[in-house]
Amino acid sequence: MIAVWIHELKSYFHTLTAYVFGAFLLCFVGIGAMMYNLEMAVSNFEYVLYFGCLVFVVIVPILTMRVIAEERKQKTDQLLYSLPISTTQVVLGKYLALLAVYLVPLCIIAVYPLIFSQYGQVYLPTAYGSLLAFFVLGAALIAVGVFLSSLTDNQGFAAGLGIAVILLNYYSVQLAEYISTTALGSLIALWVLAILLGFVIRHVTGQENLAIAVAALLMAAVFVVYQVDAAVLEGLLPNLMTQLSLFERFYVFVNGVFDLTGIFYYLSIVVFFLFLSVQSLEKRRYN
Repeated sequence: MIAVWIHELKSYFHTLTAYVFGAFLLCFVGIGAMMYNLEMAVSNFEYVLYFGCLVFVVIVPILTMRVIAEERKQKTDQLLYSLPISTTQVVLGKYLALLAVYLVPLCIIAVYPLIFSQYGQVYLPTAYGSLLAFFVLGAALIAVGVFLSSLTDNQGFAAGLGIAVILLNYYSVQLAEYISTTALGSLIALWVLAILLGFVIRHVTGQENLAIAVAALLMAAVFVVYQVDAAVLEGLLPNLMTQLSLFERFYVFVNGVFDLTGIFYYLSIVVFFLFLSVQSLEKRRYN
């Protein structure tokens, strides 16, 4: 795993990927610091990170689009399968390399609150608590990007898919206001999600029967709930969109509350999508 990690780190820093990623992140955070901390004389560094969240929509797909897609396109993934390490170690090595690239600009950003505190009152525990949440948020989005990259051998498609998924999650709370709150609307939406989940399972595992069974079982369960007590489904989809929003949980930290449930949620997202990435590679190995 260490060999994979070192190889990936060298590839990122020998190309423009790491530098473009760091430049975009530092630029966005720098603009936020100028707008909030300098021009408006606001001491809350958390607002800068709140502003910087939007940059994840672009920089995470740029960083993760090639991590597995390029291996598949160039057929070098066959070499990975021949290594005396497991697929899990390969994915972890690649993921940890991405986190290392992500940490470099964050280490520079971590100096900002100390500098600002020399010219005003900055509550450092809240600032660094928000910075920790910012790191874990990025780690969760990177895990999502790794999984999306494992679904295709086209880097452009992986980047476009990543932008669409992260952008949808970013605006999910606002979009939830326009989603039907009726029980029938929730039923139809959950059926669509069950079908999409079936497609994902089929692509990741290659088992069509399992995908159909899971989708059918979920659709049947939702229909039974609808028949028994339709009121349970009222407003369910908007609530789910709000609860599943990665960015909405980060805003709790911005408001000065260190939410441990948010940290655990981000870590769960990391584990879940890395697991899916491993399964996607395992399917290709057996094929």
